[in-house]
Amino acid sequence: MKTVNINLGDRSYAIKISSGLLGKGEELLPWIRGNQVCIVTNEVVAPLYLKIVKKALSGKDISEIILADGEQTKSLQTIEKIFDQMLAIPLNRSVTVIALGGGVIGDMAGFAAACYQRGVPFIQIPTTLLAQVDSSVGGKTAVNHARGKNMIGAFYQPQRVIADPSTLATLDMRQFSSGLAEVIKYGIINDVEFFQWLEKNINAVMQQNAQALEYVIEQSCSNKAKIVEQDERESGIRALLNLGHTFGHAIETATGYSKWLHGEAIALGLVMAAYMSWTQGWISEQDVQRVIALLSKAGLSVEPVDDVSADELKSLMRLDKKVQAGKVRLVLLKSIGEAFITSDYDESALDATLKHYATG
Repeated sequence: MKTVNINLGDRSYAIKISSGLLGKGEELLPWIRGNQVCIVTNEVVAPLYLKIVKKALSGKDISEIILADGEQTKSLQTIEKIFDQMLAIPLNRSVTVIALGGGVIGDMAGFAAACYQRGVPFIQIPTTLLAQVDSSVGGKTAVNHARGKNMIGAFYQPQRVIADPSTLATLDMRQFSSGLAEVIKYGIINDVEFFQWLEKNINAVMQQNAQALEYVIEQSCSNKAKIVEQDERESGIRALLNLGHTFGHAIETATGYSKWLHGEAIALGLVMAAYMSWTQGWISEQDVQRVIALLSKAGLSVEPVDDVSADELKSLMRLDKKVQAGKVRLVLLKSIGEAFITSDYDESALDATLKHYATG
């Protein structure tokens, strides 16, 4: 079993990574302080893994909330449904909420836990690659709004994260590739050796080689942990983790959170960030091509979008949480493995990038 620790004082916790963890009560029970447990999952994940987790929690008073699947459910309306069910059961202040599913479930269950009776403990059990390497780690919880992604939420750390790579076998390749966008992001931000490893081993990862998958999850979580430990609430360097996200979130919002998977939009956002960095003279064209090549080998599209306009994307980007004094702060590149946060760029370079990749 691999362990990655997130050191945040009294909010510290461990990420456990190993196949078969879902069925091991000893990895869950010590972090459940009361008798009540509420498992929040969705209609796709529940038939696959809910029984296994409930068996591991034998002896506890278990409730379950099963939601519809999809990014479009990540809304205040769904959060209200969760609260309705929690209050109807009813659940007390010592309940532990367990998020069993992908990033959407993790975000909503975490946000609900942060708000219910002013905060109850929760545990993340991510079942998608994207959730295992990114969204379950670091304490960001949120829901979307029609005018912007993740605009309503809270920083709220879990008690534990249980990442079981065997759950990835039930993912379709589109979902699996979506998760790889976040994996590749870590290499581009600050770990050129990891990026180089991915270039050499992407075929093994795509074939879901067990050893390669565990390494990918561990390395991604370790990279994120180092940044979160320095800047838990994103007042500084944690914004580096948003590489490609300002572009990608605008694409998701423009298309109603229904056409693009999160990782697919982020993949194109990574390309846009690399392209803009090149137009500014900060990285070489060869580096842009390396980013494009790796994302393509991971099964992700790097082609321009034809149903969204550059003006629409720019308008949505101006609503992003990272806007300061009217200027969109972006994460751009000095090289592969060295990202930086800046609002000091040529506005025409942003316009040119948007027009190149948003042709609608």
